[in-house]
Amino acid sequence: MTAHPDFDAIVFDVLGTMVDEPGGIRRGIRALVPDLDDDGTEALLRTWYRHVEEQQREITEGRRPYADSTVVDLEAAARVAAEAGVEDEDAVRALAGSGRRLDPWPDSAPALGRIASRFPVVGLSNAGHAPLTRVNTHAGLRWHQVLSAEDVRAYKPAPEVYRLAITTTGRAPERLLMVATHAWDLRGAQAVGMRTAYVERPVGDPPRAEDSFDLTARSLDHLATILGTE
Repeated sequence: MTAHPDFDAIVFDVLGTMVDEPGGIRRGIRALVPDLDDDGTEALLRTWYRHVEEQQREITEGRRPYADSTVVDLEAAARVAAEAGVEDEDAVRALAGSGRRLDPWPDSAPALGRIASRFPVVGLSNAGHAPLTRVNTHAGLRWHQVLSAEDVRAYKPAPEVYRLAITTTGRAPERLLMVATHAWDLRGAQAVGMRTAYVERPVGDPPRAEDSFDLTARSLDHLATILGTE
């Protein structure tokens, strides 16, 4: 199906949607514990994400003062290292840095270019400014504008993060399309009136039966075609 919806800008989640975040962290865990088997690696990856999700929730719900993603990632790395029995502080810092050396999905850069030829494209990420710059540089992602949740000292799905995109673009929320592979992210965008597009990735949070998003795409390349780009 090809459609030509009328949007003023396309807003993209970055981690998971544009780059393979779990893959980068997984490589970091394997470097930390080279003889670990796949099951052990996946268990430590879950430990990382559990910590990040818990702490972002604590911050979003006001139970912890704001800490940027660099701080939270270092905490997650320390927690993983402790669980693996590794006490080397340099190794912990190296693991924390793996969250910034993330490979793009094969279609991310070319499809982003296609979409950018027709619409303003904006990155909107929970990553802080410094790590987000490194992520985008490593992945070769070129945006018209990049926004970090650090600017509002909160984390998606807090509404103020999505409102940052609305305020910065100066457009009505219904004129903005939020693109993500995380259904929870799209629900947050819907809550402030943005339009939504779910993109399938090997990682992420798939929609529930009750979810209803404006667009659904098999890939970012497919989304570019839906949006009517060449």
